[in-house]
Amino acid sequence: MHIHSTMRSSFIRSLSLRVLALALLMTAFSGASFAQFRVAITVGPPALPVYEQPICPGDGYIWTPGYWYWDDDISDYYWVPGTWVMAPEVGFLWTPGWWGWGGDAFIFHEGFWGPTVGFYGGINYGFGYFGVGFAGGRWDNGHFFYNRAVANVNVTDIHNVYNTTVNNVTVNRVSFNGGNGGVEARPTAQEEAAAHGRHVAPVAAQTQHVQAARGNPELRASTNHGKPPIAATEKPGEFSGHGVVQAREAGAPYKPEENRGAAQPRAESTAAHPENNNAAHPVVHPNDLPAAEHPPAPNTGNAKLDQKYQKQQTKLAAQQDKERQKLQQKQDQEHQQMTQKANQAKTQQLEQKHQQQTQQLQQRHAAQQQQMQQRQAPAPHAAPAPARPR
Repeated sequence: MHIHSTMRSSFIRSLSLRVLALALLMTAFSGASFAQFRVAITVGPPALPVYEQPICPGDGYIWTPGYWYWDDDISDYYWVPGTWVMAPEVGFLWTPGWWGWGGDAFIFHEGFWGPTVGFYGGINYGFGYFGVGFAGGRWDNGHFFYNRAVANVNVTDIHNVYNTTVNNVTVNRVSFNGGNGGVEARPTAQEEAAAHGRHVAPVAAQTQHVQAARGNPELRASTNHGKPPIAATEKPGEFSGHGVVQAREAGAPYKPEENRGAAQPRAESTAAHPENNNAAHPVVHPNDLPAAEHPPAPNTGNAKLDQKYQKQQTKLAAQQDKERQKLQQKQDQEHQQMTQKANQAKTQQLEQKHQQQTQQLQQRHAAQQQQMQQRQAPAPHAAPAPARPR
């Protein structure tokens, strides 16, 4: 009896540790590591629907266009409505995410915020995102000015506006780059520099907006056939009320088989769904992991403290990169030794061991990033003491 009790306690303790590690990993991915999300499938997304832009809810909001996203759990695309989002920093613009044919599958490249607009596949999302740059507005002396020619703003409430007509825009509803029927566009040196320069991941409101869309069955392509009933919203996550805009029509007849880039469909999801790492295409070695995305620069309001925190982040990133390389080298050596022995059963066992090592490394690094962000979070301001009665 004592032996069974001990074994049960050990099992519960081990299970609790694994659940805790997974929770830390998911928390880290939901924030700073959101940009690591990669999805690949051989059926391209539907055409972009035709819809109107809801009115801008207030000064400082920047338009983020709608797009199709993939859900592994239901094996279907779903529409993420376009919406107005407050810029995370003065001077920052939004680079939309985009689908691109990678040679054997369609890959989604996450959008990001930064001082300049990067490459977004040449996709014409409309409302200022016509395939290159952004014509919907610009920053000037700390204020965002809206181009009334393409942005729906109420000039009674928002006075920082201008009017510049955009010409020579190719109108199409194609939602992906490359492959069969995709947009043929390549990034310029400036656009590549934007992706490698200072930028931050989608803000929390955008992440919640995507999750809300994922949970709405009406936004699935198989249900709405390319014409989502919620095409755009005035604010993130608000899927009902006067600020919701329906699609007028689908961008093209919904025929997913025509967007197929290969003979057999395949889906992958690692960073957004780490629980799927044991599926048909598991993450086995450190080289299989997506490139590490570093958290945004500290912004506590204290320049010296920000500099200290930035050094800590840089040091941690270098340490984690070194640990990845060290584990990869160790696993490569073990592979070479196993190849010489040519034992298939032991090779399979070795791969399982490597997969476990890599997952543990990934979980440990995610937990380290989460702990650092918690330590570096600005301290809440103390509430003022209540006035004494006279």
